[in-house]
Amino acid sequence: MPMLTDRVVLDTNSLLSSLARRGSAYPVWKGFQEGRYILCVTTEILEEYEEVIARKTTPTVAENVLNTILESENVMRIDPHFHLHLITDDPDDDKFVDCAFAAQATYIVSNDTHYDVLKEIRFPKLLVLKLKTFIEKLTSSKE
Repeated sequence: MPMLTDRVVLDTNSLLSSLARRGSAYPVWKGFQEGRYILCVTTEILEEYEEVIARKTTPTVAENVLNTILESENVMRIDPHFHLHLITDDPDDDKFVDCAFAAQATYIVSNDTHYDVLKEIRFPKLLVLKLKTFIEKLTSSKE
């Protein structure tokens, strides 16, 4: 069950799908706003969040989401010094892995199958949760 001590890296699609108030993934965004977990981000991740959210919604929505993240007390800004190059099928996803490693994150939340390679790597041991599993953890911890 997520606690404020859980450090979480959300891939861009997980964050994007959590923004729709009527969407099934909304508990992820709501849980973040309620301070139920620590969101770990890098400058590179924030830039991707902004670019994708602006493209899929509007620049205003993207700006509001970024401001909410940047002004939140439960955000950990990470400056990774190691670039592990573990996601060979989509190197653009490495930024999330590098952030998770540097932050000693509890898990990465993603439905992207490119992260499946992490199951086979002995070090660093990084846990990837599907978005639905993370939502279940968030909603069960409220009860």
